[in-house]
Amino acid sequence: MTTNTLVTLHDVRLLRCAPEGPPLDGESAALELIGDAFGQDAGLVAVPVERVPDEFFRLRSGVAGAVMQKFANYRVRLAVVGDISPHIAESTALRDFVHETNNGGHIWFVPTYDALDAKLRPAG
Repeated sequence: MTTNTLVTLHDVRLLRCAPEGPPLDGESAALELIGDAFGQDAGLVAVPVERVPDEFFRLRSGVAGAVMQKFANYRVRLAVVGDISPHIAESTALRDFVHETNNGGHIWFVPTYDALDAKLRPAG
């Protein structure tokens, strides 16, 4: 069993997932994390890139869309934390997709937990 930790960053309750654990590889994995988030009253789940399979980053596979739709439906935010530059280098569509989602408020791809902290920091 993996250990996910609950932390609060800038008044946001964040479920920080351990690097070891089941992959975020589809709807059932997403629902498992969403259930964990609900159980701890977290509004944001941070998943390290180590738990995100390559298939997720191949947009044609539909894995990213299915996972992200579950998070959106249950109104739980998702942050994928880590270096995804090798995936972005292989796909213009993925690069555009990441850029678009990072401009929204629900799904983010950030290189580090410090970058996530900065994204959550109130403006001003």
